Amino acid sequence: MRYAVILLAAVLILSTSIAYAHWGGNVDIEIVSDRGYRLPTLPFKDLEKDSTHIVKRYLEARRGENYSIVVRNNMPERIGVVIAVDGRNIINGKKSFLKNSETMYIVNPYGSTKLEGWRTDQNTVHRFYFTDLKDSYAMRAFEDTSAMGVIAVAIFRGKDRPRIFYEREIHKEKAAPFGRLKNFESGAAGTGFGDERYSPVIKVEFEPEGNPFKKILVKYEWRESLCKKGLLKCEPEERNRLWDEDKYAPYPPGYRDP
Repeated sequence: MRYAVILLAAVLILSTSIAYAHWGGNVDIEIVSDRGYRLPTLPFKDLEKDSTHIVKRYLEARRGENYSIVVRNNMPERIGVVIAVDGRNIINGKKSFLKNSETMYIVNPYGSTKLEGWRTDQNTVHRFYFTDLKDSYAMRAFEDTSAMGVIAVAIFRGKDRPRIFYEREIHKEKAAPFGRLKNFESGAAGTGFGDERYSPVIKVEFEPEGNPFKKILVKYEWRESLCKKGLLKCEPEERNRLWDEDKYAPYPPGYRDP
């Protein structure tokens, strides 16, 4: 097995092939429940910024539900994807800024992969699940709420030139002890550190371009939050005059018992 550090980043590849429907475009993602269905999203923004195509969407989070991130590459070339959940890189847990120097997964041409959790070693991940902020991995391990409730994917093309290999020492961010909590918005959604799952990877050589050509950002929130923002129509259902009738006949106006 060969290991390399490329442009300050150890890069990993998954071989899983998934046949899910997708959003369209050159590279797409889905958030998929363990129950086998795609969690629906709500379009928010679609824009170009500094040669990067940025897609923003909302998603309704469901408390306690395990989920996976499915990445589908519809291009005839390998891509590198930096993925952050609640602002933390899902491979090493470090604070992510979606840069090309970060540890990333590789997806083969016309390939797809299913990412199920936080990677704790070369063969193991711990499952993603929707939970309250105080139970989230970002809060419990790092007391970091700076990007809570966001699933972020930055997609990089590879450079077509000779590769230069070198290493550097990466600063290790000190993790906060579990149980120490700062003030937080109790109603916010986060992603927990769930059950262990076998998920082997290998390291490969890949030199990403300087900037991502696409970013996909998914803001997940509880249904009640999306209702308050007017992103979901959550008015009480209109009563049916024949189906929802009262159990007993009402008194007429002004009626008094004898």
